Amino acid sequence: MSPRVRIAAFRYARVATTDTIFLEGRTARIKRERLVRTLTFWLRPAFTLRVINRFQKIVGFDRSMALASSALTALVPLSILIGAVVSSFADYDAAEQLIRRYHLTGAGATAVSTLFSPTEGNSAGVGAFGAVFLTISTLSFARAAQRLIEQTWELSPLSVRNTRNGLWWILGLGGYAACTAALTALLGEGELGLVASVCEVPVTAAFLVWSGWLLSAKRIEWPDLVPFGITAAVLSAAYSVGAAVYLPRLFNSYAARYGVVGAVFAMISALFAVMLVLVGSSALGREVRDELVRIRHGHRPSDHEVRQQWDTLVERTRSHWRTARGQISRHQNGDSDR
Repeated sequence: MSPRVRIAAFRYARVATTDTIFLEGRTARIKRERLVRTLTFWLRPAFTLRVINRFQKIVGFDRSMALASSALTALVPLSILIGAVVSSFADYDAAEQLIRRYHLTGAGATAVSTLFSPTEGNSAGVGAFGAVFLTISTLSFARAAQRLIEQTWELSPLSVRNTRNGLWWILGLGGYAACTAALTALLGEGELGLVASVCEVPVTAAFLVWSGWLLSAKRIEWPDLVPFGITAAVLSAAYSVGAAVYLPRLFNSYAARYGVVGAVFAMISALFAVMLVLVGSSALGREVRDELVRIRHGHRPSDHEVRQQWDTLVERTRSHWRTARGQISRHQNGDSDR
């Protein structure tokens, strides 16, 4: 190859490399700008206020506590009974599953084992009264979840008229619990159970979409529930990872103070956090669905309008900050004069 050809090839390669770097930088900048535009759109003050208003309208904190209480009275005895039945055919222990899921040790693990295990020398079972109580408590939990869906989507309440769908939902809840327990057993050995939590996201999203469709007596189309299912599944996975850090301390602290009752206190606290995520996700999912409908109908706010909302928020924040600083300065000057 002659020197001229080599020089031309070198110049061509250098220009091609420069163009490639320029295009990659431009692509990265476009992606970054698109991400910023998307975040500023969905986090804009008007939309955020609508989500907060929706959460307040369904009385989010009270609804979360009601769901947590219903879940505690329904799921603990149901877990004990299912564990006793399944252990006859396979090596299954509800307490051991919970201990492994959240890496409980010490007093917390002992309290959970005591809570979920039948007394020594006896087997878990239910009599006629126990069966009635268990049925009522599980149906009460199903109706509490049903009221959440009805209030969020502004449907007329069906109450006991939707009992058949409630029973189907309880069976589906058992299948969902078995599926997530299997994923945790297979993939939950890593740090914070991150792999298991990520794999549970599509399962949780599908279960929640199906739950909303069934508990609403099929009055809500499943595509309208997809934003709720995805949001709740992602936030639930994030909570599960965080819970792996703080739940062992919570259980150990409460169990050391109050014994087995402390485990109940810790469980109601953990369930309240879970239900708060679900209630908040239902409010967010409903508003996201409404916003997508408005966008499909051509009512999307312009970038200029979104920018104005953010500018107004920033200006109000600065004004409040200046006012607060002025009040603090006057208070400090008044104290020094004394």
